[in-house]
Amino acid sequence: MSGTLVWTLYIAPLALAFGYHAWRRRHREARSRAVLEASIEAGLTEPSSRYPVVDPAVCMGGGACARACPENAIGFINGKAHLVDPTHCIGHGTCAPACPVEAIKLVYGTPQRGMDIPQVDAASFETNVPGIYIAGELGGLGLIGNAHEQGRQAMEAIAKRRADDGEFDVVIVGAGPAGIAATLGAMDRKLRFVTLEQEDALGGAVYLYPRNKLVMTRSVTLPLAGRLKLGEIVKEKLLALWQGIADRVGMPINFNERVEKVTPSGTGFLVVTNRGEYHTRNVLLALGRRGTPRKLGAPGEDLPKVVYRLVDAAEHRGRHVLVVGGGDSAIEAAVSLSAEPGTQVTLSYRGDAFGRVKQANRERLAAAEGGGGLTVILNSTVARIDEKEAVLDRQGEAIRFANDAVIVCAGGILPTGMLKAMGIQVDTKYGTE
Repeated sequence: MSGTLVWTLYIAPLALAFGYHAWRRRHREARSRAVLEASIEAGLTEPSSRYPVVDPAVCMGGGACARACPENAIGFINGKAHLVDPTHCIGHGTCAPACPVEAIKLVYGTPQRGMDIPQVDAASFETNVPGIYIAGELGGLGLIGNAHEQGRQAMEAIAKRRADDGEFDVVIVGAGPAGIAATLGAMDRKLRFVTLEQEDALGGAVYLYPRNKLVMTRSVTLPLAGRLKLGEIVKEKLLALWQGIADRVGMPINFNERVEKVTPSGTGFLVVTNRGEYHTRNVLLALGRRGTPRKLGAPGEDLPKVVYRLVDAAEHRGRHVLVVGGGDSAIEAAVSLSAEPGTQVTLSYRGDAFGRVKQANRERLAAAEGGGGLTVILNSTVARIDEKEAVLDRQGEAIRFANDAVIVCAGGILPTGMLKAMGIQVDTKYGTE
């Protein structure tokens, strides 16, 4: 066989294949580096939930982890897998089992920013305090599908610890995904229970999402409701689905009832709320990590026009609105409001620049400022809120302006103190499992 024929039949195809493979790797790395650099520039380097850490000495760069990640948060740097878009990682954990060489471990927190995780049994979701259970986002995982499953499993364990006469079998705190599943489980097992929700509607943290926010979940099986085939679904449709189930089965929930204290009492616990007291054998904390809204501590904050979430921007059409906060939620609220005809928006932030904000929101903010309906005042705090105006303090300068509504997007206070007061062990994870 001639050298020319060997080249044509064997060597040239191999050379083309290797060349194409090398080109794809370079292209993949360039794209990953660009995403990572954008994340660093925007200060978006801290995952909010469980996330993957890759051992470069073991990783072979095959890409199975990246293909398994539904959020496209994993890229490749120097031929090794790397979490290039940390804030988009919400703890699916599908990357670790997809890795054929076990180069990935899933951890909580970072060396710079710890994450408080309560001690919870992996099977029953009971804490170190017998009779107190935690299901859902508070336990460290923020996924809707996981929260449903944890609420259901926790209720299976609680059903084995029924109360004596005169007590509730369980008080369920929270009516988000975990609380919904737990409530259905309690009804299915005919337990004596009460479900408490501090908001005025079903859904927990999902209820507080912006309008038409796309949420990702998976098919689940709920007691009394059966198999629900879910995938990508917008907030409103998911809430309507939950509400339809609640209406069909007659799900009892005490809305606008906030738990203030849980203390041991006899063989169980006394749960004290803003509306009453409940004696119960068990407590299931089906809470999110958002906690209670962080207050401003400014005079006038108790006025009815002050709220802590934006539900519908159209409700504020033609009004003067003050938005307080420096994160994505504050910017998204301010931009949405400024798009409404006749609405004048002031965005107040105590910092001198927006740090942990997505690049897309930075661009939307700049465009809204250019449109004239949005004014940003940095280095400012709320000094006072009156019926018809608001006053900001910008480094000693009083800025007074007309105001019809105030929306505070300053985050929430985690219920860590309440957990520790109950005796629940809370560990701060700094990049550990």
